[in-house]
Amino acid sequence: MTVTAQGPLPGHTYDVAVVGAGVVGCAVARELARHPRLRIALVEAQDDVGQGTSKANTAILHTGFDATPGTLEARLVREGHQRLAAYAAECGIPVEEVGALLVAWDEEQLAALPRLAEKAERNDYPHTRLLGAEELYTREPHLGPGALGALHVPGESIICPWTTTLAYATQAVRAGVDLHLNTRVEQLSRDAARGHLLTTARGTLRARHLVNAAGLHADSLDRELGHDDFTVTPRRGQLIVHDKLARPLVRHILLPVPTALGKGVLVAPTVYGNVLLGPTAEDLDDKRATGSTAEGLALLREQGGRILPALLREEVTAVYAGLRAATEHEDYRIHAHPGQAYVTVGGIRSTGLTASLAIAAHVVGLLTGTGLDAGPARDLDPVRMPSLGEAFPRPHQRPELIAADPEYGTLVCHCERVSRGEIRDALASTIPPRTLDGLRRRTRARAGRCQGFYCGAAVRQLFEEART
Repeated sequence: MTVTAQGPLPGHTYDVAVVGAGVVGCAVARELARHPRLRIALVEAQDDVGQGTSKANTAILHTGFDATPGTLEARLVREGHQRLAAYAAECGIPVEEVGALLVAWDEEQLAALPRLAEKAERNDYPHTRLLGAEELYTREPHLGPGALGALHVPGESIICPWTTTLAYATQAVRAGVDLHLNTRVEQLSRDAARGHLLTTARGTLRARHLVNAAGLHADSLDRELGHDDFTVTPRRGQLIVHDKLARPLVRHILLPVPTALGKGVLVAPTVYGNVLLGPTAEDLDDKRATGSTAEGLALLREQGGRILPALLREEVTAVYAGLRAATEHEDYRIHAHPGQAYVTVGGIRSTGLTASLAIAAHVVGLLTGTGLDAGPARDLDPVRMPSLGEAFPRPHQRPELIAADPEYGTLVCHCERVSRGEIRDALASTIPPRTLDGLRRRTRARAGRCQGFYCGAAVRQLFEEART
């Protein structure tokens, strides 16, 4: 197993190259790693896994109740929900089944709720229930005035998206996958004799089969191989993260009645103990425009003030923005091209986190149809990830762990209660962080209310000592 971020690429030919180490690409690499005869490369343009859309989503494990029935997305989200819930329990990825409420604020939205319940039934999710205003306010007493009713979806959950992506990648690398970071694919070609040739800033990589899981850039790679099936339009979602003191204000994921642009602005708890407000839905031309705007944040505050007025009186811990890979099609764009030994995985929107394991199994099946002889499958050695969830015991709360290693009892980041032991473990892990932001995603250090004002110097010192 190797993880590289610089220097020349290996000269041998891989059986499969997966381009894009977001949550879907890492899930595909992990699924391929179950076949020990295969030599797999996971190729990522940036310096860490999960650096694109995967790190900036709303962190919801969807039931698929509101997907378009009969679509590939509906099937894969439904299957993926079951797979990821089981996987998270096995790996220690924090999940909380808080349930969701689709809140109707006018008569038109109220009339839409029974139709959404019927859609859920067609998606094999029969567990929704209509609530009147009285029960709604009993469940959510801080909800803004004027709500007429809601649809309760009990299975909707919150999850840690960073740990999920990292778990997939860790398991894949430990099983023999080569992870090549800082390896942006600049040109892609194929010929019958040499297979796929991926020209990158670090040299050329060769592979017999190719999976395009490049997210926002999946359409560009697709066109390199002569296809024009879809165009990715980056859809920016800005979000506001409120302090943990706001957590008692909300008990469920509060969803609006969805529109054609997406699920709309929601208020949701996070597994880290914060409260999330967002996202916006802004179609852009620039696939790098991940900055927040005054207009976007003002819109969120306006809508958040109606949903949960008391939230606006709480401190803001952070703001961030992510880009979703929207296309002109309603469904995922997952297609096999047998003559090219190629599978494209495009148009994976915010449901991709939930569907990731099911997408991976589907893609490997398609690869087999393109001529890949995967050989027998095996069970991978399980991984146990550090739990970042507020509702679960952290190392500093476990006396037996501290007795064995006092470093777990020495806090460095007091806002998020991150110990020296956790930072040390992250820096020595299978896929160590290469930046302080990468360390934050692995430990939550510097992610609390002071945003590193207190612990920043100590965290940086530990980071730099580990790199020397």
